[in-house]
Amino acid sequence: MFYDFIDDVFLFLEYNLRQRPTFFNSMKQIFLFIFLIGFATCTYAQVEFSNKFKGIPPVNSKPKPEKKDIPPTDPNVPIIIPPNVYKNSNVIQSPPNPVDDYKVKTKSEISMLPKDNEFINPGDEIRDRLSKSVSKYLVNNGLKENDSYLRKADMDFGVIHTKSPYLIIRIRDYGAIDGDFIKTTITHDYKEEVLVNRLFLDGNFKEIKFFLKEGLSFLDLEALNRGELGGNTGEFAIYDNTGSMLVHNYWDNFDTGVKSKFKIVKE
Repeated sequence: MFYDFIDDVFLFLEYNLRQRPTFFNSMKQIFLFIFLIGFATCTYAQVEFSNKFKGIPPVNSKPKPEKKDIPPTDPNVPIIIPPNVYKNSNVIQSPPNPVDDYKVKTKSEISMLPKDNEFINPGDEIRDRLSKSVSKYLVNNGLKENDSYLRKADMDFGVIHTKSPYLIIRIRDYGAIDGDFIKTTITHDYKEEVLVNRLFLDGNFKEIKFFLKEGLSFLDLEALNRGELGGNTGEFAIYDNTGSMLVHNYWDNFDTGVKSKFKIVKE
């Protein structure tokens, strides 16, 4: 295709330059020279860029170490558990046989639930010990009241079945008179009624009369304070309309807010 184009050019020039053969021969030589130069340049470029690039290796290069696969853990190999220095302070001392302090972990079932004490901070255990030690020191030196003997949970005295239209409860302090106060309420159908808002307990029985409604009711005797000599203490007896005693009991060393609870069913 390219040679045909050159021939056409030569014919055109020969046709237009018949009167100048010398000029024509010169032009023909010039075009031939240009063609040869262009052809040689293209051929050299193809040979030059056809070779792939080869990097120059660095001097004294060391081969990369081969990556070795870590073998999987053998489930039959036992796991050694070191001793816990937080729970046993004697571990830091040299025992007769140090190997005895190490244990072999046994197999266990996989569980999604956390183990006991798994997420407990060791500092919390030290803090609790210090708190108990300080509290004991204050109690022994009269700087803090010892309330470990106090009852801090409500006491349930059971269920009373009766056909009586009303009941009478007699209450007094059980033991030394030390300033105990209680609050008495009865609840029926989720409606609470205060029988006595603040009753002082002394050595004599004090009566509280209250009427019953059909069905289930709840009677509560709440300790409003602690006595000067200890917790809130009281004795009680409950009677029906015929004077028959249905319940006789007492509560002892109640903390403030603790209740004596009764369920009353009017049949």
